[in-house]
Amino acid sequence: MDIATHTPEASPLYLQLAGHYLGAIDAGALKPGDRMPSVRALTKLHQVSLSTALQACRHLEEKGWLEARARSGYYVCRPRRLALQPSSEPAIPATIDAAQFLGIHERVSDFLARCEQHSLRLNLAQAFGSPDAYPAAALKSAATRALRLHPDVLVNPTPWHGEQGFRTVLARRALESGMRLTADDIVVTHGCTEAMNLALRAVTQSGDTVAVESPCYFGLLQIIQSLGLRSIEIPTSPQTGMSVEALELALQTQPIKAVVVIPNFQNPLGSVMPDEKKAAMVALCAQYGVALIEDDTYAALGDEDQPLRALKSWDEDGGVIHCASLHKTLAPGMRLGWISGGRWHARVKMLKYAQSRPNDTFLQLTASEFMASPAFDRHLNRLRRLLRARRSAVAEAIATHFPAETRLAMPQGGMLLWVQLPVLRDPRAVFDTALREGIRYAPGWIFSNSDRYDNYLRINCGIPFTPEVEAAIRRLAVIVEEGRA
Repeated sequence: MDIATHTPEASPLYLQLAGHYLGAIDAGALKPGDRMPSVRALTKLHQVSLSTALQACRHLEEKGWLEARARSGYYVCRPRRLALQPSSEPAIPATIDAAQFLGIHERVSDFLARCEQHSLRLNLAQAFGSPDAYPAAALKSAATRALRLHPDVLVNPTPWHGEQGFRTVLARRALESGMRLTADDIVVTHGCTEAMNLALRAVTQSGDTVAVESPCYFGLLQIIQSLGLRSIEIPTSPQTGMSVEALELALQTQPIKAVVVIPNFQNPLGSVMPDEKKAAMVALCAQYGVALIEDDTYAALGDEDQPLRALKSWDEDGGVIHCASLHKTLAPGMRLGWISGGRWHARVKMLKYAQSRPNDTFLQLTASEFMASPAFDRHLNRLRRLLRARRSAVAEAIATHFPAETRLAMPQGGMLLWVQLPVLRDPRAVFDTALREGIRYAPGWIFSNSDRYDNYLRINCGIPFTPEVEAAIRRLAVIVEEGRA
């Protein structure tokens, strides 16, 4: 039995063993009240010493996952994080008004400027995994094979819309999400950010109105402002995503040209739209003749092996523009994304060529070499397990150390946690105090141009849960407590 699944292989053996059983608890294989295998049974099952088995049980007991019962052994406890109330559900207003996202650049610039003023001890503000989460050695081998098979790749012109083999691999992988695409339906982009930019440019003009989630990924808000667009924030549930009912109200009352959503593991909420809501949203946008743009970058990061369906799988008339990337799932350093533009695909291709010209071929060959092999699915399975264990550990630390009024909707995938804090006197002062101590997180105010998320923060769970991370979360909890209103 592999006991190194949920902890780095360099960890002490007792931590690897503890990580294995933490994964079993998190997955539900061991439930609260279940009896753990005895220490002697663990030694035989995993071929470890009695001391190692005992250390593993005591470590899980210290972290609150096990309790020792006299003359009976160890039993699984109910995780403390289950005691946290889920994040608040949004209210559906009677009317939904458009707002100009003027100032979001200033909010994000202010966030970056504050960060640059202080040395960094721990970065919890990112939205991707640490290097150990990705297959660096395998990608290096794939790059070597690509160069051997295509020795002139660096001196030949790049294909206009992306390397044919890479687009073919993407089209095949799209079948798992219910989409029926060909290589010709895909344009390769510089990450999902360029794909979203192209999608909005293809379907809107300056001054048009776009419906977005609330809270919304701040990078999208920056794109919207840079294109001179107006936005409507649609209430979005931390459990089920954008409200279809509120969207319909907005479509009835506002001249909306496009709707932009992250249906699977929304950033920052981590929510997943149920299939019936996805189908209803596609049908609603088709009814009103509005372009539906989906960012599906996180879909492969669910705890379950069952793929999540994309909005485009319900697309009957080309009204859905599908955007995604490998930034979170395979290689943050590659910046490889793609777009399938539906009935605007010809315009997307023209805009891509005019805006940035084609992506370099070498990285696409490397990615397709790896993604066409069984190694890619093995990597995704490992990444899902890794993120699940890390996300669970961070959530448990928040539940243990943060004020009792803290709320958290636990996502079933991805690498982000959206934390609702008690009301703070000055959220920016709390952020600055954390920065002075070298702790960086993503504050709620950069995910909206309103003030409704000032008492929220987004934390990255893609990094190893080390004692340093736990200490930083414990210290952040103290800072939050001291900043309460």
